[in-house]
Order: sequence, then C-alpha cells, then structure tokens
Amino acid sequence: MRVDKFLWSLRYFKTRTIAKNACKKGQVKIKNKAVKASREVYPNEKITVRINQINYSLTILDLPKSRVGPKTTDLYRVDTTPITEHKVKEMSKIAKDYYIRKGEGRPTKKNRRDIEDYLDH
Repeated sequence: MRVDKFLWSLRYFKTRTIAKNACKKGQVKIKNKAVKASREVYPNEKITVRINQINYSLTILDLPKSRVGPKTTDLYRVDTTPITEHKVKEMSKIAKDYYIRKGEGRPTKKNRRDIEDYLDH
C-alpha cells in the first residue's frame, strides 16, 4: 500500500491529496528519510508524520483494505508518539485561548451565537 493512502486510511489526513502534499514537503519520514507518496509501506515499519508542528510516530501492524473508522485505527498501527509531543499540542490550545480573551475586542461569530441563545431563552 502507498504511504499516502495508508496515512489517509488511518485518518491522519483528511484527503489523499493533503497526504501526498505532506510527502512532497518532507513531512512524512520512514527510517528518518523523507519519502515520496508512492512509496510502499509494509508491516513493522516505523513512520514519522509532522502535522501542525507535532511529530507523530507510529509503527504499522497491518495494512487496511480501505479507509477505517476512528475507533478501529488501533488495529492497524501502534502510536509511539512521545508524551512531550502531546503536551505541545495541549500547550498550543492554551496559547490560542490566551490570545482570545473574553470581553476584549469584537465578539466572534461563536460568541454572538452564544449571546443570541442566552437572550432568547
């Protein structure tokens, strides 16, 4: 199975085109080498994928026949991403909340909807 199709089928990317472009940019690595989207992957290979400034590491257990549901992705891979990478993800969420303080500036679309819902009820 192609590496772009594998990452798409395990829901790392929303479309195969996005997965292919990530391979072109060098964000997908096998054995610390950037790979092309057409490279075949096999069980027991380790893949590193950089998505939104986070390096995800995974080991392939089996190859799916087609795109799988979110609950069944663990049947085909083992997530070996370090805990520090997950903390980076949490910190980026906190940083976004820090810059959008309530009561400052113009309300967002979501804030306006919340205000309207509150006033209607």
